[in-house]
Amino acid sequence: MRSVLIWPKLVFRDAQEAEMATQGLPSWPWLGIAPEELPEPEAVLLEAIRRWSEAARQGGSPAMAMQAPLATLGIGAARDDLDKALRQLGAPCGMGCLLSPRVLPGEATLLLALALAQRGSRREALAIFLRLAPTPRAGAALAAAVALGQVLRHAGLRLTHPMRRATAGHAGRGRMG
Repeated sequence: MRSVLIWPKLVFRDAQEAEMATQGLPSWPWLGIAPEELPEPEAVLLEAIRRWSEAARQGGSPAMAMQAPLATLGIGAARDDLDKALRQLGAPCGMGCLLSPRVLPGEATLLLALALAQRGSRREALAIFLRLAPTPRAGAALAAAVALGQVLRHAGLRLTHPMRRATAGHAGRGRMG
């Protein structure tokens, strides 16, 4: 029997068991909703992610492309950490263009991982990042996401708790209060 190590002290016998470990996580709380229905921090992150993805596809400067939306919330300092996370994920596929009318599966997955990382649920965040990238890159994306979460927290912003969102069925305000 072969073991798969995806986190220190978290060992699974095989890849199927590792996949089952993520099954209890909520079904992406933002999947399929209109971007304007997102709480403000998530909406700004989504726009930044879409701008990054579009600039990467067109050969532009992804980091510079996300500066404007992040600056609207006064979190321009979050640009480098978000850029690091996205680069570690290897230009994540499944990101929509700026005019996409709904949050796509890849975007919802990424927003979930970022929220879990900010909320301190690192094991769960890593499990989600593992859906987007292989282990070493997922771990590096997690480290960047934790740093991003700290920048957001210092600005007085908290991403909606995904476990509460999945069970409550309504969006939070996003601001700490």
